[in-house]
Amino acid sequence: MAESSYLVFPSIDPIIFSLGPLSVRWYGLMYLIGFVAAYILAHKRLERTPWTKDQLSDLLFWGFLGVILGGRLGYVLFYQFGMFLEDPLYLFKIWTGGMSFHGGLLGVIIALVIQARRMNASLLQVGDFVAPLVPIGLGAGRIGNFLNAELWGRPTDVPWAVIFPDAGPEPRHPSQLYEFALEGVVLFAILWIYSAKPRPVGAVGGLFLLGYGAFRFIVEFFREPDAHIGLYQMGLSQGQLLCLPMILIGLFLIIRAYKKGEYPPAAAQAK
Repeated sequence: MAESSYLVFPSIDPIIFSLGPLSVRWYGLMYLIGFVAAYILAHKRLERTPWTKDQLSDLLFWGFLGVILGGRLGYVLFYQFGMFLEDPLYLFKIWTGGMSFHGGLLGVIIALVIQARRMNASLLQVGDFVAPLVPIGLGAGRIGNFLNAELWGRPTDVPWAVIFPDAGPEPRHPSQLYEFALEGVVLFAILWIYSAKPRPVGAVGGLFLLGYGAFRFIVEFFREPDAHIGLYQMGLSQGQLLCLPMILIGLFLIIRAYKKGEYPPAAAQAK
């Protein structure tokens, strides 16, 4: 297929607009969309829990903070550790870009552990409530990656291939959109529908870990590996290796949940 038949991605300014020293970037806007969506969805289901609006606000605030801090720390440790050793201040240079989902997940888990104690709930109960709120933010983030023309896919000749700026002349998989569809749209639909009825404690959070881990593992076969890391043995990427524990833990939590058959108080009354 001739190169002219592929979509040549335009060079889009990562900054939407500036107000004095403040610059609004596409990626930041996507984070904002994810946070607002999570807040709205959480309020829709708050009445099904024993928690107050103030407790919910605290939970979401610290969860969002966990995403940002954990995401940056995870990116530096998982993907740019060498650069960190050369320049420890690189950890704080967030304007250079770089966030890791797996790091953000660990940050959220730490925040949930702390907040669960304050809410007189278990980590699994809080995790089940938060899990369906996450995929919209994940999907929005992948749209941000696409608009920034970053984290592109591997070379391909499929009809919908895209030639990205700074990625060479080869047409590539728009893997950011694959992740938007699977990690965002499909995973949200699965979790929101599944959690619409009372489920045993840990099942919803386990399904999130299993679903995200599986979808990300699949898309990594189409996504260009990090140049400084490449592929490990058996052709697996860093992202795939980080997804394997998620898949196993997710399966474990689902099996455990149904074996124990424990429901949170509010859900038990709704059954």
